[in-house]
Amino acid sequence: MENISGLIERIDLIMKLLDEKERRLLLGVEAKSLGYGGIKLVSEISGVSVKTISRGIKELQTPNETTFDNTRQRKKGGGRKRIEETQSGIKESIEEMLEGYIKGDPENFLLWTSKSLRHLETALREKGFVVDHSTISRLLKEMDYRLQVNRKNVALKESHLDRDAQFEYINETVKLFIQKGAPVLSVDAKKKENIGNFKNNGREYHKKDNAPQVLDHDFPIKELGKATPYGIYDIFRNHGFVNVGVSSDTAEFAVESLRKWQKIATCAIGFSRS
Repeated sequence: MENISGLIERIDLIMKLLDEKERRLLLGVEAKSLGYGGIKLVSEISGVSVKTISRGIKELQTPNETTFDNTRQRKKGGGRKRIEETQSGIKESIEEMLEGYIKGDPENFLLWTSKSLRHLETALREKGFVVDHSTISRLLKEMDYRLQVNRKNVALKESHLDRDAQFEYINETVKLFIQKGAPVLSVDAKKKENIGNFKNNGREYHKKDNAPQVLDHDFPIKELGKATPYGIYDIFRNHGFVNVGVSSDTAEFAVESLRKWQKIATCAIGFSRS
């Protein structure tokens, strides 16, 4: 039998440069050239199983469909099956867990979640699935869930004990309204703006050296006050409406904004007051 140290050095140098199939074939060549006991010796040197090396020898002696196909490492059907095949319903379970906890801009249907992968892993295991966090990460990407940059989402005081239950109730109510064909609205008062000739961000085209002149300060003008835009967005019909008022951001202002939206919506898309 040839010098063992030379064999060890050769395998150590070349193995790291090869892919799975190339390693299997190389070790098969080395083991076959050693003769009796070669498979066991090469297995001990390389750390690759006797079964894999024997397979490499077999492929060299009777080439199959993958031997000369550089695009495949294994024959068709080889390798571990995807978890969706072995554990049906796992994607549906993930979506069910996240459905009531989805956050984000209602105008953006790219979903994202603040529930951690570890929490999802624990919850799925409690449901009987055998899965790890890395697989959950892959599944989430396939389902169009994405990690997002930080948003204002931290309260100064602890959330109410019934907070999750409240949002789950809202979520179920939204689904019921959608089934009945009723509108589902996202409403919010936007940032107040000073009324007057104030500077605004952004640029417009004007003659050279003839930019509009605005006040040199941003202090509100008492006589004019501030304007409050109140936005109403019909999520599933993709219709938006903004009511601008000069009153305080009160419940009455919100209700009046909704009334104005309803008048326009009734004319535009046929909603009735019922």
